[in-house]
Amino acid sequence: MKTKGYTEKEIIEGCLRNERHFQELLYKRYAPPLLRLCLRKVKDRDTAMMVVNDGFLKVFKKLDAYHYKGSFEGWVHRIVYRSMADYFRSESTLIRSRTVFEEFDRKADERLLDELYFEDLLGLAKQLPPATYKVFLLYLVEGFKHREIADKLHISINTSKWHLAEAKKIMKLIINSNSGSYAK
Repeated sequence: MKTKGYTEKEIIEGCLRNERHFQELLYKRYAPPLLRLCLRKVKDRDTAMMVVNDGFLKVFKKLDAYHYKGSFEGWVHRIVYRSMADYFRSESTLIRSRTVFEEFDRKADERLLDELYFEDLLGLAKQLPPATYKVFLLYLVEGFKHREIADKLHISINTSKWHLAEAKKIMKLIINSNSGSYAK
């Protein structure tokens, strides 16, 4: 990534030196898409901004933990996404899966889905095949449309739709097989 003449590494190093200019460049680069992500889940702009800003505060505090392995954008997304999970957790002891997985097919035991913590769902989703897991996260968690997923993963739109349907099917089986673990 090159922003206003600076590489991603130069911006990160500037932030590590606590230089406000580089912090602003980093924020302006990543905040808009993260705000859109939060708005899909929160529906209130002020709350979404609060979540994004809280996430960026964590990004700046933990920046020295990024070791240039993997995608920096993905690293920032994970931190802000966890801030959103923290927000939901603080609002309610239980994060209702339907607030995040609105489009998830509710044929699985609805009472079970409502009792699952958001992190539990993500943990269970890790059992999905890798390509299916990626589509599942991009569609249901990050809010991408099938066209965007297809472009991002270099697959067809129909393949993206198939992976999502497969993820739903597998998740239902996983949830139902673990139902004893989540029942009250």
